This record gives sequence, C-alpha cells and structure tokens, in this order.
Amino acid sequence: MSTNPIEVFSQECGERIASYPSSELASAAALFMAASTVPKYSYNFSWLGRPIIQYPQDIIAMQEIIWLVQPDLIIEAGIAHGGSLIMSASILALLDMSDAIESGEKLDPKLSHRKVLGIDIDIRAHNREAIEAHPMASRIQMIQGSSIELEIIEQVRAVAANYKRVLVCLDSNHTHAHVLAELEAYAPLTSEGSYCVVFDTIIDDMPEGTYPDRPWDKGNNPKTAVWEYLKSHSEFEIDKSIQNKLLITVAPDGFLRRVR
Repeated sequence: MSTNPIEVFSQECGERIASYPSSELASAAALFMAASTVPKYSYNFSWLGRPIIQYPQDIIAMQEIIWLVQPDLIIEAGIAHGGSLIMSASILALLDMSDAIESGEKLDPKLSHRKVLGIDIDIRAHNREAIEAHPMASRIQMIQGSSIELEIIEQVRAVAANYKRVLVCLDSNHTHAHVLAELEAYAPLTSEGSYCVVFDTIIDDMPEGTYPDRPWDKGNNPKTAVWEYLKSHSEFEIDKSIQNKLLITVAPDGFLRRVR
C-alpha cells in the first residue's frame, strides 16, 4: 500500500465511490432526482452570470472532465441560455492560464486556439446577444441549425478538423432518433481518451409520462440511443465511475469515454 498521502487520499475516494451504488446514499439520490425533475430544480443555477440549466453535480463533473482531457475544442449540441458554453469557455481559459504560467509566456486570450462550438436549432436573439457580450465570447462560436442536418454536420466537422483534442457534449433534442443521429455524426470527432457526454439519459429512469409536453419519454430518450449506439461502437465505453461518484446526475450511462 502506498504511503504517499495524495495517492492514499485518491485510493480512499475510489473505495468510497465503489461502495455507493448499493448504498442507502444511492437510494436517497434516486429519490431526489425523481422529486426534483418536475419542479425544474436544475433551472435555478448560473455560471458567470448566464443560466446553465444543469445540476451542480454535473457542472462539477464537466469541470473535472475538461481539466483531465485538456481539449482544444469542445462541441456542444444545445445552447439554450448559453451558460454551458460560458462554463466550458471559462475552463478553457484556465487551461490557457495554466499553460502560460508553465511556459512563462504572456497570456493573450484573443490569440487562444481553444474554442467552444455551440449548435442550436434556435438561438434566440436575447440569448445570442448576452453570450456575444460576455467576457468569454472570444472563445465561443455558434452555429444555428439542426444538429443532425447534413449541412450543419459538415460545418462542425470542418471546424473540428483544425483541432487535436476534442470533447463532445450532446444536450439538445432528447428523442432516441435525434440523439442516435447526433452520436453517429459527432461521437467520431471525440479524441481518444476524451469523452462524448450525453445529457438527460435520466429520462429513461423516470416514471412514464413524466414529460407530457415533450416528444421523449421512457423507452425513447438519450439513454436508449446510447445503448443502441454502443452495440456497434466498441471504441467507446461508459465511464460508470463518474455517475457512481456524482449519484445526482442527469447523465447516468451518458459519460462515454473513447478508449481507442
């Protein structure tokens, strides 16, 4: 057993996380997820002034993933109010700052190669204006259109071709067919060792009829799309350690790590 205190702490964390799925804590988390969905609990948070519409646990998970992967490009399908774009851009800014400190070079944010690319079928004018006015705007590019239209896919692929390490996040239309099409289009852009994160897989864990005003439901959602995609794409595996650690997450079985 290691005597290095950092390694010991990491090992203790791993042991705790491994014990959670069968614990009372996991049961309590499941009850919280069920109770908090309809009241739109996740709508109450912001990142650097923009609504992010995510559970705090998932925000922390994305921070950890971005810092681990250190991507040059983050592709996000789904923009809404732009909080997730701002969050991703701000972590990329911290990566740039870290690189500058290590190299001793002067940091010029406007010259950064790192970028967040957001896609949405309807970027509302007030959201676009707020995003473009934000201090993180120089790191953000937005494309309006359906994420599964060939023209939009080709635009995204053209941008991704200029980057070496790519992280993908899918959080737009949550029907099985739409998410599966997004996976086919964008998951291949994920770099080896990086992640394709599929949000709102939690829909399949909710009681049928939880989303009466939406086209998705139990049996027709991002999780069913993930399971279908993985049948023929062994280059990805579900990183269960992330959901086991979070317990409260909208992305169970949605943290897909590219292993080859």
